[in-house]
Amino acid sequence: MESIRQQNSQAALMSLEAAEASTRGGFACLFSTSDEYETALITERRAQGRYTKGQDRRPIALFAACALAVAGAVLLFG
Repeated sequence: MESIRQQNSQAALMSLEAAEASTRGGFACLFSTSDEYETALITERRAQGRYTKGQDRRPIALFAACALAVAGAVLLFG
């Protein structure tokens, strides 16, 4: 009976140690500096197509829409 209990406690201890090692590995950082991280982040975002020239036109269109709205309001209430 004692040997079964000892085996169970050893198995539980080994399981706990394996879980601990796995958890510690999850906290490891892949990058040694913030420059490496930001370079990888920008590279990934470029691969996703986030930095395209089509996005540069949005602020201009938004400004034009706001200018037309202000001009319309001035003409309507002026």
